[in-house]
Amino acid sequence: MTELKDPENTLFLDLDWGRVTIELRPDLAPGHVARIKELAREGFYDGIVFHRVIDGFMAQTGDPTGTGMGGSGKKLEAEFSREPHLRGVCSMARAQDPNSADSQFFICFGDTTFLDGQYTVWGKVTSGMEHVDRIKRGEPVDNPDKIVSMRVAADVDA
Repeated sequence: MTELKDPENTLFLDLDWGRVTIELRPDLAPGHVARIKELAREGFYDGIVFHRVIDGFMAQTGDPTGTGMGGSGKKLEAEFSREPHLRGVCSMARAQDPNSADSQFFICFGDTTFLDGQYTVWGKVTSGMEHVDRIKRGEPVDNPDKIVSMRVAADVDA
């Protein structure tokens, strides 16, 4: 296993067929990164499905109800940045209100720069994007794929 630059700011998102490593960006979104780490440490994301997966666009997850309407119950203040939404970027889903992000997030399959400055970028996939590419597509997804576990790397014995 390669040496991680910052295990405290790295997530391991495990799917049935492999591990996705996500570098967190507290420099861009300190509040969102803190909340995602808190939820990951509670096991919140374990077993949650990818409920909205659009080919060429993104895979969305983080809703415990699997409907796209649920969350953890804690709204986050927007932390928009100039960071572009490119392949592998992790960003928060939200409703119309810019300060409505909660626990739902998406991983970009491709460049989606039309989202720039409107959604909070909090991380980027640094390895395992081929596993993200395998997530079953749909809106909604029939028999959706799920997160097996999501952990902060500092808490995981390799």
